[in-house]
Amino acid sequence: MTSEQHPARDGAGEAATYDVAAAEATWPQRWAELDLFTADDGSAKPTKYALTMFPYPSGDLHMGHAEVFALHDVIARYWRFRGYEVMDPIGWDSFGLPAENAAIRRDEHPATYTYANIETQAASMRRYGLAFDWSRRLHTSDPEYYRWTQWLFLRFREQGLAYRKNSAVNWCPVDQTVLANEQVVDGECERCGAVVTKRELTQWYFKITDYAQRLLDDLETVEDRWPRRVVNSQRNWIGRSEGAYVDFRVTGRDEPLRVYTTRPDTLYGATFMVVAADAPLARELVADEQRAAYEQYLEGVRSASDIDRLSTDRPKTGVDLGVTATNPLTGEDMPVWAADYVLADYGTGAIMAVPAHDQRDLDFARAFGLPVRRVVDTGEEDPAVSGVATSGDGTYVDSPLLEGLSDKTAGVAAAIDKLEADGLGERTVNFRLRDWLLSRQRFWGCPIPVVHCPTCGEVGVPDDQLPVELPELKGADLKPRGVSPLAAARDWVEVACPSCGGPAERDTDTMDTFVDSSWYFLRFTSPGYDEGPFDPEKLRRWGAVDQYVGGLEHAVLHLLYARFFTKVLHDMDMVDFVEPFDALLGQGVVINQGRKMSKSLGNGVDLGAMIDTYGVDAVRLTLVFASPPEDNIDWADMSPGSSQKFLQRAWRLAGDVTSEPGADPASGDRALRSVTHRTVREVEELVEGMRFNVVVARVMELVNTTRKAIDSGCGPADPAVREAVEVVTVLLSLVTPYVAEEMWATLGHGPSVAVAAWPVVDEALLVQESVTAVVQVKGKVRARLEVSPDISEADLEAAALAEVASYLEGATVRTVIVRAPKLVNIVV
Repeated sequence: MTSEQHPARDGAGEAATYDVAAAEATWPQRWAELDLFTADDGSAKPTKYALTMFPYPSGDLHMGHAEVFALHDVIARYWRFRGYEVMDPIGWDSFGLPAENAAIRRDEHPATYTYANIETQAASMRRYGLAFDWSRRLHTSDPEYYRWTQWLFLRFREQGLAYRKNSAVNWCPVDQTVLANEQVVDGECERCGAVVTKRELTQWYFKITDYAQRLLDDLETVEDRWPRRVVNSQRNWIGRSEGAYVDFRVTGRDEPLRVYTTRPDTLYGATFMVVAADAPLARELVADEQRAAYEQYLEGVRSASDIDRLSTDRPKTGVDLGVTATNPLTGEDMPVWAADYVLADYGTGAIMAVPAHDQRDLDFARAFGLPVRRVVDTGEEDPAVSGVATSGDGTYVDSPLLEGLSDKTAGVAAAIDKLEADGLGERTVNFRLRDWLLSRQRFWGCPIPVVHCPTCGEVGVPDDQLPVELPELKGADLKPRGVSPLAAARDWVEVACPSCGGPAERDTDTMDTFVDSSWYFLRFTSPGYDEGPFDPEKLRRWGAVDQYVGGLEHAVLHLLYARFFTKVLHDMDMVDFVEPFDALLGQGVVINQGRKMSKSLGNGVDLGAMIDTYGVDAVRLTLVFASPPEDNIDWADMSPGSSQKFLQRAWRLAGDVTSEPGADPASGDRALRSVTHRTVREVEELVEGMRFNVVVARVMELVNTTRKAIDSGCGPADPAVREAVEVVTVLLSLVTPYVAEEMWATLGHGPSVAVAAWPVVDEALLVQESVTAVVQVKGKVRARLEVSPDISEADLEAAALAEVASYLEGATVRTVIVRAPKLVNIVV
């Protein structure tokens, strides 16, 4: 080949470099022309569905995007090499509060801001060299998409899974909208950080609690392929507990006061009742003479967040409701109080207080002079004296039914048996999970397809009138005001009832954006389908997502909701699987200087600037090589410059190869071929195990070995060198597509390394003829032995002792540690 074909040998030697900017300007257009990554619905190949979590168009791509996309791309490209028809789509979760808030600040329409950001991100993704199937691109804010979001809502409603009710809800005073429980983190809005308060509103809910047990049970089917942290987070959020409902007769009330408890065995220690101050039950129970005091107390409660209310450090407050309830086991009348440390949406909104064995109950009892009675002797000081509740196991005392027992399981069972026999309670299972509140009082979301008619009530919009599109609002009309901005669009709100034809009004709330992202992975299988949310045949072909990649911060919200949607659609005979994501890779986050990046800290890292300085490949390589995918990456510790230098060294290998394409490697250097084939086999195992950082390490080792072979061993004309460099090129293309394409072209191949064949491993070359065993004496290396890979420990020890005999003269060997076939450590 000529020097033009081998630019690295054109008199520059090790100083030669490839033109990063030129490569990045050339290859995206070439990839688009070749149409390499469009999934073929009619292919006879086995299929794989690779998916990265929906990006949100809040601005250009950032370092977090860069990491997740680089990791995801390794998987999709690897599967293509291994002979699969791969669907790797991309789209945008384009409705939502951040875009709406940003648009309001800029005095823009949310659609203008959103779609401009989408185009910016799309251009950056193409530059980043991602192997997406762009033909399946979709946006959840497109009417063509949210038509089917509305259609699914109506089907859920027909199944009794979408309903409307009045209740105390989480309210964000900054974003001026309600939030689902899952969107409140440590008492604050997960979006803006404002302290969340409570408001009573009539809202739409999905009845996710109907699926609580199945959501819990089916985690067993994915727990070996999902991060343990995610599975545990879901289990904890669903929060299954076994216990009993207990009925307490209340003076002057026919209906008993029902509470849920996991410890009915401690009923003998219950000395008062507590009802959530903001629960409707409290208003029903309060005696007339206490009503004024209760209402005054309630005003203060409404301003406190749930996290504050549940704090054990907070002073206990409450008000006596002026009624009593009868303990079903002791027959005692106990006072009923309203307090803020009980939440309205926990259980029935009321508890039996057992102050000796619950610290918050004990603090409340001490604050208001209520009785404390120990009924489980744990050997610790009596809580009535110490002020410290005892919650461990022990022996039942002052409990006639259970006296002397020390088996908690038997005690719980006996207490429930007694309650059931007397008709005062029943065994039950309870869940922490609450129904999904999906209404939002904001403009930029999917309209709820329901009409409110004074005659017919709630009427679903007919399918042939979908989508219900957002009205044209702009400027001040878009600003949040405590009710949805849609309410001001009277021409849009006022419609004829689809049922009776009389005057009616549209529902003016929009849906939580998590509704949009709970089914998008299904739409990707047939994004242009017009007869339903997805084509059933194409969904059957592609099935559930084989590998999902995204942030661990979605451990509850998105993943739980997507699982719920999938199970509902399975029950409606619309999908064949019950779990949406067969495998999940949750990557860590990119931080800087030990902290999360933020403008206020001044430690942000601009992805575009990094790419401009070092190139796409160097950034991708740095992120993949930095750590295992699930670990956090501190960019302050990273060296993209070193990655850039390595890639130049790898590129120079291609220019040094002088054998022709197709040269038979069997005639080449066996030692180099052995390293090459072992590297391929190990990379296969490492990619399957998601150990991408080690993949990079193995490629680096192969580059070094090949360089030594060229410079001091078999030389650049050896076919084994070509084989090694071609393997380096294919393996690098998993992480660094630009330099791999440049190397592939230099090696005389086309049209793209992305369609090259995966290297076939010769099993005979995996057998190592010898291994270097290191021999240490007193921690110092004193010899290296070339030994058989299957040498026994005894033979290796004997050979090592013989080799270092001169170092052992006059010494007593205490211990010989043998790790065949690579290490012998002699302690003298």
